[in-house]
Amino acid sequence: MPQMISTLSRFAGRHREPVAVQALRSTAAAVISYVIALRLSSEPAPLTAPLTALLVVQVTLYSTLTTGIRRVNSVVAGVLIAIGFSVLVGLTWWSLGLVILASLLVGHLVRVDEFVPEVAISAMLVLGVTQVADTAWDRVLETLIGAAVGLLINLVVAPPVWVGPASSAITDLAARMSRLLGHLGEDWPSGRAKVEEAAARLHEARRLDNDIALVDAALRQAEDSLRMNPRVKEGLLSRLVLRTGLDTLEICAVVLRVACRTLTDLAKARPDSPLFTAEVKAALRELLDHTARAVESFAQLITAQVSANAEKAEERLAGELLVARASRDRLADLMLAKVQEDPAEWQLQGALLAELDRVLDELGVDKRSQRLLEELDRHTRARRAGRFARRGRDGAERRA
Repeated sequence: MPQMISTLSRFAGRHREPVAVQALRSTAAAVISYVIALRLSSEPAPLTAPLTALLVVQVTLYSTLTTGIRRVNSVVAGVLIAIGFSVLVGLTWWSLGLVILASLLVGHLVRVDEFVPEVAISAMLVLGVTQVADTAWDRVLETLIGAAVGLLINLVVAPPVWVGPASSAITDLAARMSRLLGHLGEDWPSGRAKVEEAAARLHEARRLDNDIALVDAALRQAEDSLRMNPRVKEGLLSRLVLRTGLDTLEICAVVLRVACRTLTDLAKARPDSPLFTAEVKAALRELLDHTARAVESFAQLITAQVSANAEKAEERLAGELLVARASRDRLADLMLAKVQEDPAEWQLQGALLAELDRVLDELGVDKRSQRLLEELDRHTRARRAGRFARRGRDGAERRA
């Protein structure tokens, strides 16, 4: 019994998740469009309507509106091509080839983007039936029904906001970067194993590029879900906070990859001797630990949804950066003293210190605020320019 209650509570908690909301919306749109098409279409099984509804009801209202228009255009274009060919020729291997070629070319001309194959699919399905005209217009009707129901579902049932998954993706990315920093501060083996360990850390840093691409895709979905969504009041600010935050983490990932390259070069230059003295190694580990915590605090700051949580996250980040910069200064003093005693590979040691310093600088609260203000200003200027351009066109039309 307690296990059943726990299962039901988890299900009740998950019904508000974006994936569950999207599944329910898509199912409802498909069923409703099928029921309507049964009454209005002469086809015994008007499956084009629910198929169109499923494809039109995208994860965001913005993409639904743009996708619905393109999908309707693609189907209508394919049907018109099929009607034209049916009047001139029947269904043969060469007419089928001409229909497909013409459909693909027309699809690019009408700019339906990812629905170019749908133009050819619609033309082939209509051309392959006996009563071309009746089936053609039924297919157009079913497509319009599915698109209309899909758009209506998004207007009546607000699409889910995908900020949560995007925030989780950013937090996971910061956690992986933090683990990499922790690995760089671990004790390294000696001999050839040291070079292999450095190469492994370099590969780990390079894999961050793939992680950033996945986070970027999740963030684009979240940005679309904030556009034209009645549930969101300050969508622009939320989009810019996440986007500028991801830009900062991407810069840090690039710098970390360069730092791993520097450590790899140091390992190759010193295969049989320690990379650093015990004192320098302890100071470097301390700096890497605080930098790792700063990266995680930065992710918590940009994904904080409540102002109070944002203030606490900003205080944590400022504190970690303050301690990290003090550790950086101690490490710089120790490296300088060791370089004066042994100037070998001083360029690489200086480069490593500069790269870690760049990471701390990118995570700075002041730099984040400056970047966010610049993006807000840029969007404001672009919006004003768009309004002025529209007013200019309206004025020109009235004068004409």
